[in-house]
Amino acid sequence: MTGTEDWTGRFEGLSPLEAPHRRMLLDRSRIIAADEGACVFHAGTAPDTMLLLLEGSVRVQQTSGEGHEIVLYRIEPGQTCILTTACLLAADDYAASGITETPVKAAAIPKALFDDLMAQSEVFRRFVFAAFSKRFADLFATIDEVAFQRLDMRLSDRLIRLSGGGETVAATHQKLSVELGTAREVISRQLQEFQRRGWIEQSRGNIRLLDKPAIARLADKDRQR
Repeated sequence: MTGTEDWTGRFEGLSPLEAPHRRMLLDRSRIIAADEGACVFHAGTAPDTMLLLLEGSVRVQQTSGEGHEIVLYRIEPGQTCILTTACLLAADDYAASGITETPVKAAAIPKALFDDLMAQSEVFRRFVFAAFSKRFADLFATIDEVAFQRLDMRLSDRLIRLSGGGETVAATHQKLSVELGTAREVISRQLQEFQRRGWIEQSRGNIRLLDKPAIARLADKDRQR
């Protein structure tokens, strides 16, 4: 279905788009929806659309040859996918997969339209490269975190974030290992240490934060490095 709603205002950088190019974007793109847990793109395949996320959240994760997984970044409403942009520009295949974490709604721009707008619209080019630059910086922050920062600090920071202001985190050891790019056994040992300190209480698929200030202090040390 062709998108009739003018959704371009939801994306920073598209508001000054020239009227003919805005009309081209709206007429030739389409609005798509996907349920939670859907794979919106697969490693090893070539992209045929650029997705601009309107609603929901998509997790972009990579799997090593040994089967280890790591979350590279998330796409939230008003954002684009740096990996898709890179693959469209280079005519290359995906090196990671995109999994919906919630039901999502997105504007899908066909590759031919993407190419036309990149060639014809300076505003669209600026939008694409500005978004690409910002997400590239985020990706480097993830690399820095995995390579150089202590796991206990990273884990405490992730627990605080995943709690969403509450006292409970609904996550398995496997999910946390993917979030942090390490082995499940390593996460299990670190959580056992947090439990020994009286910071958390574990049950199947859930982690209750008993001493959130202590966990937050350790997370703050990570952010201050």
